[in-house]
Amino acid sequence: MGFELDRFSGEVDPDFKCNLCNKVLEDPLTTPCGHVFCAGCVLPWVVQQGSCPVNCQRISTKELNHVLPLKSLILKLDIKCDNHARGCEAVVPLQHLGEHAETCDFSPAKCRNRGCRQVLNLRDVEAHMRERCEARPAGLCEQGCGLVLTHGERRAGGHGCLRALRAHGAALQARAAALEKALKKEALRAGKREQSLLSRLAAAQLELQVTALRYQKRFTQYSARLDALARARAASPGKGEETKALTLVLHRDSGSLGFNIIGGRPCVDNQDGSSSEGIFVSKIVDTGPAAKEGGLQIHDRIIEVREYTALSSAGSSSGLHMARLLWVWESGLWQTLSRTSVCENILGLIQC
Repeated sequence: MGFELDRFSGEVDPDFKCNLCNKVLEDPLTTPCGHVFCAGCVLPWVVQQGSCPVNCQRISTKELNHVLPLKSLILKLDIKCDNHARGCEAVVPLQHLGEHAETCDFSPAKCRNRGCRQVLNLRDVEAHMRERCEARPAGLCEQGCGLVLTHGERRAGGHGCLRALRAHGAALQARAAALEKALKKEALRAGKREQSLLSRLAAAQLELQVTALRYQKRFTQYSARLDALARARAASPGKGEETKALTLVLHRDSGSLGFNIIGGRPCVDNQDGSSSEGIFVSKIVDTGPAAKEGGLQIHDRIIEVREYTALSSAGSSSGLHMARLLWVWESGLWQTLSRTSVCENILGLIQC
């Protein structure tokens, strides 16, 4: 809805008027066909009718656009205060009307004395409550009820103690009922909040447990690796000692040989000149052939691999494979370049 024409100083340009309410535009919106209306006028019309109010062209609310330059011009017009009918003579730019209304002395305000329903100008409220309000306190009743008398009741010769006590009791009951209702509402809100916090706490505890298990698993893996490295380091010869080459024959009927290998090279921090390049044992399966036969350990370097196939009495391959591994102890450090899976056969081991 727009602003009344008689509130503005001087004549208002006809282009500033709404085509529906014929008042000065408030938050103007334009249609695709070029007509301009107040937002409060055209939006309900388009929602209900689905057309432009002037030529009935079919439109939707999404096709309405704000006219910011026109709105800026309207906001510069001088307008009378909203409380002009109550006595305010202020004339301010439309863009400052809201600020003036917040501090206007002629704004309507209710008397705060209980039982008084008068609406006055804001500037007159305090004086009315002190001097003229019939509901302002005038002292205690002297007939024994002990309730507060108003000036109107004292002028009338009393308030009727029994009636006043009943009214006072009813007011107290209403206030107690309101407080009880507010308390129940607050308790319900607190219960919902408690349930939400408990569910969030349970989710956080579950996430913490999952995280703890994950890190415990990683810690166990790292501990096992450190133990293996410590054992290998303790069993390896010191610097200057000779390395020992051994030959190991592994037997298998099916499956793998029971160990993994990795490729390695000397660590950049290894300054003793020893070389650790080559293929090394990275893991030994507990129940595999490498573990059963004995002798093979983690970090052993594989020097040579040979394949043997045993023939059956008929001259065909029986599927029994043996591998001859030459390996030596190596002291010193290396860094892993790549990791290989357990080889499925001897040829795969050679390719690794």
